[in-house]
Amino acid sequence: MNQQGLWEDEEEYPHLEVTILENFFPPEEADPLFNLLKDKVPWEQETLKMFGKETPIPRLTAWFGDPEKTYTYSGILNQPHDWTLIPELDAMREKLNQACSTNFNSVLLNLYRDGNDSVDWHADDERELGPEPVIASVSLGESRKFDFRSKHDSNRKKTYELFSGDVVIMTGLTQQHWQHRVPKTAERIRTSTGPRINLTFRTILSTDDPIFDIA
Repeated sequence: MNQQGLWEDEEEYPHLEVTILENFFPPEEADPLFNLLKDKVPWEQETLKMFGKETPIPRLTAWFGDPEKTYTYSGILNQPHDWTLIPELDAMREKLNQACSTNFNSVLLNLYRDGNDSVDWHADDERELGPEPVIASVSLGESRKFDFRSKHDSNRKKTYELFSGDVVIMTGLTQQHWQHRVPKTAERIRTSTGPRINLTFRTILSTDDPIFDIA
């Protein structure tokens, strides 16, 4: 496993605190995990309401977590499936807890079925994640591009290609100052893009946590 800072130039990319753990899950682990999750996760096709119409999001999703750790993004309320439904997810969580020195209590899974599936620019900056969340993003399956863009200067961008078994760890003020996305590939390459599963492990805070106190 190789570890690297994504960009070390703080002056050019301020508050972008990202580390890549290459091959964190080696092929003998990553390949069986991909196949198991693809077949056993209760994937759903969520929809967004835009201009009065229901529009399906271009990927399949699932939410797992500790009891009562709900998560809302883009107006979608996610109720957690229990870890016991797929014990391998809990084992992944424990391995990442050790690597990140934290205690993840939930994970959002995304299945990108082909190059037409994507997620647009966004930041994981919901209030229940806290001001400086630690987020570990695991890639399994097909390699895909992972883009970052400054919230303050949309021309300031960086791209990294993620391979099966890689983990991206985002920390500090990254979510406050940067957005990220997984772009479509079908329009940019002639060969078909196979399926990819992304898992973003995170910690949902309780409303009685001190960070929610209003001074």
